[in-house]
Amino acid sequence: MISMVICMFVDELTIKVLAGKGGDGCTSFRREWCVPMGGADGGNGGAGASIIFQVDKGLKTLIDLRYMKIIKGKKGENGKGSNRNGKKAEDVIVKVPEGTVITDMSNNLVIADLVGANSEVVVAKGGRGGRGNVAFKTESDTAPKYSELGEPGEEKVLKVELKMIADVGLIGLPSVGKSTILAHVSAATPKIASYHFTTLSPNLGVVKLRDGRNFIMADLPGLIEGASEGVGLGHKFLRHAMRTKIIAHVIDMGASEGGSPILDYKVIRGEIDAYSDKLAKRKEIVIANKMDLPNASKNLEEFKKVYPQLQVIPVSSVTNIGFDELMNTLADLLDNIGDEIDTSNLEGHITYKFENKRPFVITREDDVWVIKGDEIEKLFKMTRFSESEAVLRFARKLKGMGVDEELERLGAKRGDEVQICDYIFEFKE
Repeated sequence: MISMVICMFVDELTIKVLAGKGGDGCTSFRREWCVPMGGADGGNGGAGASIIFQVDKGLKTLIDLRYMKIIKGKKGENGKGSNRNGKKAEDVIVKVPEGTVITDMSNNLVIADLVGANSEVVVAKGGRGGRGNVAFKTESDTAPKYSELGEPGEEKVLKVELKMIADVGLIGLPSVGKSTILAHVSAATPKIASYHFTTLSPNLGVVKLRDGRNFIMADLPGLIEGASEGVGLGHKFLRHAMRTKIIAHVIDMGASEGGSPILDYKVIRGEIDAYSDKLAKRKEIVIANKMDLPNASKNLEEFKKVYPQLQVIPVSSVTNIGFDELMNTLADLLDNIGDEIDTSNLEGHITYKFENKRPFVITREDDVWVIKGDEIEKLFKMTRFSESEAVLRFARKLKGMGVDEELERLGAKRGDEVQICDYIFEFKE
């Protein structure tokens, strides 16, 4: 029996993250016999675990996230008596490859575009701990009989997308020999065969020169006419080319499949120009591959006449010619470009803050007044309704926010049912 291991390249997925709830505050009182008026001593709860995405340069795929449908943080520790605060829950660190773009699906805003070793972003913040009753002490009330529950952690559905980063990106039509070139100059072992679309996912290889220089080369899947509009693999892999410093355009100069090198270049170049102005301006060289074939030299001469402005380097994996010149040329170009990643093509993100004078909405549904609003719902979830003073505080807060006034304006009568989240109350004085 043959044992087979399949390594999947995963570059886009959707995942749910749920940060940890804050620990509950404690309602407690000092009761030593020698301290008759000890007052409140309930501690605060600890913060819940945040979900943090962090770059690991050793990762090249999102395969580790593929089976994580939900990433959940732990709850903070509850506060205790004797002014003991609960511990903060340990944050959940999720390792992702460099070039990972994280988008909030609720508003399609980019949360982060992670570039650089150990770069990280909090994608879901843990809830703060509820305050213990000692936090509500005043001069007039030294023993408040209520505390807060912990704040719920943020809950989000995220699109996680990998836009692979490499120094050199090999592009071209299917079966022009990109995978063969990558295998020849690096330790990468891409799947190679003599039919179209052998490469269905990007392959990465580290190229090491004799002078000690090295760089990362990516073999991107073959493009076809219409790729910029999504035909074939289309946008899926043109976006990876956006993250390369140099485009190495591989041309089958031997026209082994009956094509025309001049036309082949024109087709792919047209797709690049149509896809992105920034990509079109990227530094480019042409690799004239398969120079061992009979018509390759003649085709190369004609190609140079049509495109005299291009830097063309002829190579052949069969005769092993041209690779030293190719690798040195690429390394020299990269030396001039420098190590800094071009951040002009990174995904930006903006955090919008809306000033809302009335942070809630009231609607009438089946004779029930339904109140919705993030601030009110958070206050509701942090109120301990088993404590009468906490209930009174909740009512005062609602009144202070203008809820009572708005209900009356809309025509609510005393005794009407009012719903917040899944709970129904009676509208009273």
